[in-house]
Amino acid sequence: MANRLAQTTSPYLLQHADNPVDWWPWSPEAFEEARWRGVPVLLSVGYASCHWCHVMAHESFEDATVAGYLNAHFVPVKVDREERPDVDAVYMEAVQAATGQGGWPMTVFLTADAEPFYFGTYFPPEARHGMPSFQQVLEGVVAAWNDRREEVAEVAERIVRDLASRSLATGEGGLPGEPELAQALLRLTRDYDEKHGGFGGAPKFPPSMVVEFLLRHHARTGAEGALQMAADSCAAMARGGIYDQLGGGFARYSVDREWVVPHFEKMLYDNALLCRVYAHLWRATGSDLARRVALETADFMVRELRTAEGGFASALDADSEDAEGRHVEGAFYVWTPAQLREVLGEEDAAFAAGYFGVTEEGTFEEGSSVLRLVRTGETDDADAARVADVRARLLAARELRARPERDDKIVAAWNGLAIAALAETGAYFGRPDLVERATEAADLLVRVHMGDVARLCRTSKDGRAGDNAGVLEDYGDVAEGFLALASVTGEGTWLEFAGFLLDIVLEHFTGEGGQLYDTADDAEQLIRRPQDPTDSATPAGWTAAAGALLSYAAHTGSEAHRTAAEGALGIVGALGPKAPRFIGWGLAVAEALLDGPREVAVAGPVGGELHRTALLGRAPGAVVAAGEGPDAGTEFPLLVDRPPVGGEPAAYVCRHFVCDAPTTDTGELAAKLGG
Repeated sequence: MANRLAQTTSPYLLQHADNPVDWWPWSPEAFEEARWRGVPVLLSVGYASCHWCHVMAHESFEDATVAGYLNAHFVPVKVDREERPDVDAVYMEAVQAATGQGGWPMTVFLTADAEPFYFGTYFPPEARHGMPSFQQVLEGVVAAWNDRREEVAEVAERIVRDLASRSLATGEGGLPGEPELAQALLRLTRDYDEKHGGFGGAPKFPPSMVVEFLLRHHARTGAEGALQMAADSCAAMARGGIYDQLGGGFARYSVDREWVVPHFEKMLYDNALLCRVYAHLWRATGSDLARRVALETADFMVRELRTAEGGFASALDADSEDAEGRHVEGAFYVWTPAQLREVLGEEDAAFAAGYFGVTEEGTFEEGSSVLRLVRTGETDDADAARVADVRARLLAARELRARPERDDKIVAAWNGLAIAALAETGAYFGRPDLVERATEAADLLVRVHMGDVARLCRTSKDGRAGDNAGVLEDYGDVAEGFLALASVTGEGTWLEFAGFLLDIVLEHFTGEGGQLYDTADDAEQLIRRPQDPTDSATPAGWTAAAGALLSYAAHTGSEAHRTAAEGALGIVGALGPKAPRFIGWGLAVAEALLDGPREVAVAGPVGGELHRTALLGRAPGAVVAAGEGPDAGTEFPLLVDRPPVGGEPAAYVCRHFVCDAPTTDTGELAAKLGG
């Protein structure tokens, strides 16, 4: 019999709708039930493509004995962290403070006032590796709750008090300037893995936001070391197993420091961020590899993540069925030499094994290998044709395998990132179809996620808006996507929508002194109002909003938006030199602030040579407005009183309140925007 989760729209919650556990979704009613029954709440947080969430579900939540004990002694509450990042953030902060580590599944025990008193992540069904079994944990919590209730209450109160005292002031570092950005670069150089690219050791995550900072820093200062770290990291990822060598697109992270074996789930946000990064790398270097990866990643998003409503689904699962019908991680993606021979024949299989690094002993489990590019140097034309043929045949054979499940919910923030990536990639490489896909996703966000109430909702599914309010990253990333779309399409309505969202940021997410909060001032009150300026797998809402505010101010001349952006960037001055790997997007926005950012008005046709040249300018955070005719200025403030010159399309470049003479020459415009 289905439980209460059957009434929800979250794919993750629906995965648990048939559990024998009597799950509640996060709701006031769940806590009222706990108060009425006098029992604690078990909060379990995860997401649909999380491998260990599936493992714990299968081992414990599908077990009738465990479920019976849980139902008798707790009110079990299930949360999709992607739908409720605010709930996740508050309790993850508590888990990390108490245990020194975090992750998903997250398991937290709460009082009926939602105050946490015991924490963990994955618990196994039997005690092992120094971990108690889940049943032991449950019994221990019940014993403490029944026998030492006052102690539990004191612990909970202390934890909530400690969390409440963690409010961030923004101004301690002042506005980030040249010294802070130089120190951030130096710190990154120390953390850089010169042999394998990227930063730190295993597991190794794609450093998308840091690479964006490095590219902007190089554009502004000419620092070759910054460009080298960006280019080499991108090349290593593109040649590694973290990149799908057949179908395009990136996995979540590499379990090793060499980028060989990925954690196979594919997330929309990673692919959107990396698509944009590789497009920007091509813009900086002309690299053929960067061009190929940007386009293949864009095509992967459209082919495998696009939904019937025109938005982009959240993720593809890491697990799928193998040939024996077992549900295992990576089954869809890995190959053995025998499987290559079956598809390609002896000769081509030997070639493919050498090219993609498929060995008899394997690089993954049970003798299978993750495809990667092990050869160095470019292939000749004949070789390239053979590689293309082999790749096409392997891809066709792979399509016959059981596919990983897809999490079909639309997350506003991640679709904002995808809109920016697809709009720019389409513009750079002459792919109007990608710009159309970006526009359709933007239409969906306006129609479904903004709806009649003119406030963003976090998620939708099958064209139906979810119940959860948008958080700061939704407003920041969607505004960023709309601003990129406005620059590419010349449609001022996207600038208008971005302004609308950013006005809500000013009114409902901004505290005194410029600090930003992850939830609106009129959102559900949790035990703490979450506030985190550091990047996770995506740009922090704090710095995403700062970047969009800065771009909008450059487009419109709005002093309020510029002041808000500068107020928010104080935190980057404080954290950038100390922890640059965790505030990469903030550093990228700081580069735009130091550069101006430049304002480019193209009085000429959208998609014309001058417009394309403006979009390809490398100046950090430059904003572009294009249009012609008497009404162009009503669409974009930058085009007011900016006529063509001598009947020819003309570009006007301004920076730091000073404007250059207009130019009709693409070469001259490119020089002005070179960084």
